[in-house]
Amino acid sequence: MINLHFFPSRKVAAYMVRLFVTRSLAVLLALVLVLTTLDLLGNSGDILAHPGNGDAELWRYAGLRVPQLIARFLPFSVLLGTLIMLVTLNQHSEIITMKAAGISAHQIIAPLVLAGFLIAAFNFVFNERVVTRANAALSAWEAVEYGPVPAASQVQNDVRVQHGDDLIFVRQVAGEGDRVRLAGITIYDRSGGTLRRILEAERGVRTPGGWRLDNGRLFTVETGQVSRMPRVDLGPSLRPDQFTLASVDPDEQDFWQLRRSIAALQEAGRRTTTLEASLWHKLSGPLSTVLMPLLAAVAAFGLARSGQLFFRAVIGMALGFAYFVADNFALAMGNFGAYPPLLAAWGPFLLFLLVGEAVLIQGEE
Repeated sequence: MINLHFFPSRKVAAYMVRLFVTRSLAVLLALVLVLTTLDLLGNSGDILAHPGNGDAELWRYAGLRVPQLIARFLPFSVLLGTLIMLVTLNQHSEIITMKAAGISAHQIIAPLVLAGFLIAAFNFVFNERVVTRANAALSAWEAVEYGPVPAASQVQNDVRVQHGDDLIFVRQVAGEGDRVRLAGITIYDRSGGTLRRILEAERGVRTPGGWRLDNGRLFTVETGQVSRMPRVDLGPSLRPDQFTLASVDPDEQDFWQLRRSIAALQEAGRRTTTLEASLWHKLSGPLSTVLMPLLAAVAAFGLARSGQLFFRAVIGMALGFAYFVADNFALAMGNFGAYPPLLAAWGPFLLFLLVGEAVLIQGEE
């Protein structure tokens, strides 16, 4: 008689989920501790090099890095935790006992997939509420070489803007709209691909007629002359959003904030393919924890005494690594514009979902 229940009994499901979660968390804790220690050893010299920094700054750095490591290695920890759990169950003949009791391969893996969905939901919320803020705080701290971060809102560092043939580099951009303030401005005036003049200014502000740059220094390439210019006026064709939207980092913005940034860039006529791929990957990335039990299921089925259990575990690990490689490759292709954003974000997930289902069907046999 065919068993039409999708899940096994409540006790079996709870037992499988408990083993799955505890093994995955144990692997994640070990990875985060080791990687945090190595990261601190590699960067403690730069942190302590700034005058006044001490143990508190080292703990601050660790506190900002730990959320990044958790988000990055959580799917990998789920893969290893699932493999450890399934190999142990197979060695103790518990998988064979379940199948002898009429529990199918899909029913054995179903509680793990459900737990994977719950972990994916936690990972998404954790990324949105914690990781993005940690990324932004760490980037701002690294930009000032682990010194005091300026207490200004909406500050961006090292902004690059192309205006026609001209290139504009700004060390710091603060504010938004007509309240944008620029600091450390360098304008490379080019004509037909040839550099004509270089204008440097200490600061710049928006005016009703365009822009006002203060304490300017103009270098003319043809004559080699340098002239001081206390004030330089630029036209209104250079918009404030070209500076405030010039360096949108998807790792530092949550899903909805990034969506608003993409809409603003599209309204300004800017290309957003790279950001759209990162936007959709904020959904597909956490869902990778759902795939890990499917890809690791190859280690669950097959007789342990056949001597192929270790080989099956290696195959499961190889499938998981293959997914991570394919996911990073597709996202990189999306960033280059070679793949459409949806394909770059969801293509590897759907492909390995089919692979995992094929593994389960083979396990049913």
